[in-house]
Amino acid sequence: MSTTIVEYDLFINGEWVSPVAGRRYPTANPYTGETWAQVGDADDADVDRAVKSARTALSGVWGTMTGFDRAALMRKLAELLRRDAARLAKLESRDSGKLLREMSTQTAYLPSWFDYFGGVADKIQGSTIPSDRPNFLVYTEEVPVGVVAAIVPWNSPLMLLVWKLAPAIAAGCTIVVKPSDQTPVTALELALLFEEAGFPPGVFNVVTGNGPRVGQALSAHPKVDKIAFTGSTATGALVAAAAAKNLTRVSLELGGKSAQIVFEDADVEATVNGIISGVFAATGQTCMAGARLLVHENMHDEVVRRVVARAETIVLGDPTEEATEMGPVNNQTQLAKITSMLEQAKAEGASFACGGPGGDTKGYFVRPTVVTNVSLDSALYREEVFGPVLAVATFTSEDEAVAMANATEFGLAAGIWTVDVRRAHRVARQLRAGTVWINAYRVVAPNVPFGGFGQSGIGRESGVDAVREFTETRATWVELSGATRDPFTIG
Repeated sequence: MSTTIVEYDLFINGEWVSPVAGRRYPTANPYTGETWAQVGDADDADVDRAVKSARTALSGVWGTMTGFDRAALMRKLAELLRRDAARLAKLESRDSGKLLREMSTQTAYLPSWFDYFGGVADKIQGSTIPSDRPNFLVYTEEVPVGVVAAIVPWNSPLMLLVWKLAPAIAAGCTIVVKPSDQTPVTALELALLFEEAGFPPGVFNVVTGNGPRVGQALSAHPKVDKIAFTGSTATGALVAAAAAKNLTRVSLELGGKSAQIVFEDADVEATVNGIISGVFAATGQTCMAGARLLVHENMHDEVVRRVVARAETIVLGDPTEEATEMGPVNNQTQLAKITSMLEQAKAEGASFACGGPGGDTKGYFVRPTVVTNVSLDSALYREEVFGPVLAVATFTSEDEAVAMANATEFGLAAGIWTVDVRRAHRVARQLRAGTVWINAYRVVAPNVPFGGFGQSGIGRESGVDAVREFTETRATWVELSGATRDPFTIG
């Protein structure tokens, strides 16, 4: 059966335009491998016109709008997202290979970010500062940082874009989006909603491109004021290096190798559900995946047995089917990476309690995998896999558990499983992680900051302070007396 190929142009200055060079590239369904859309393949010239459009908007109608005006537009956009949530979820699942029921939950939640930050938009304020000179009034204002380049990955493309968009728009910035070349469609569909909501031209621009070219051009562009990036630590370092040449501000939400710590008094059933949710939900394709299981030696056998028993029943298949519990990884390159890491761990002596690449279904599948006897120096234990793979290690004491959890260059998230409330808080305050869940895992909200320590990034997304990531502080001194003084006159 033939599939209708949907074609998308770039979205620049409120218009749908073809790339200057006229190129397009295909995007495929990770489950079927079939091309279902063609999108514009932009180059430096397209990036430049998008940035110019965004900069012009800053000094145009958008720049004259108040926080109350921005809030009204954001509320309108939230309503349109609610209306179209089901449609966007289907597109997201088709483009990324993630479960439709998971994407449906995400897209239904997205309006909350615009509701929340719409409520912040009309409350961005400075302060008056007592002056040490009686003839001066001093006050500060929080003003938009300017043009923001939002570079987003393929694992939760729309949600991770909205995490950047909502606070940036609340602050009064304009945006140029570079979606992942693997999942470009929903950012383009979001542009339709920006149009419908009535945002001025140039506030929101989408420039798609195959490969690193567009991201590199945005990172190095001298007229971009801020880069908000989510992706791998290695790519984040390249983005930061390019931005540094222009002293462009950056916020980086990067990789993780987060630990789930299970103490001997943990509620086993709740713990196992949390472990499963933390590493196998979303096919493990999440930066906050709880991919390291640190379990007290007395609990190891029971916890591993229960996790394996549930992992072996997880239903793999078509992500659009209600019965499917885990879909494919997003692309062939990612599948090859995961396979290579598993083969290396096996060669190093690790044991596979369950799982591994492949399965009895088509698509880029990795079965839910639990690996024990993992060397703490191995790549599988120390590096981000970005797939449904759990590396298990044991500890004997609380101090050892904390040391093992912190023995990583990353610091994005962690989970603690214990019924001892004193231990829970005691351990949480020692963990170098931007988010710590106690007897839970993988919970986020628009009003709670998210970001990491160390190699997991710079800055925070969500939470009221996220708006500060997109503003500059301007101090103004006002002379009140009308007196003037020759600076070279004494007395």
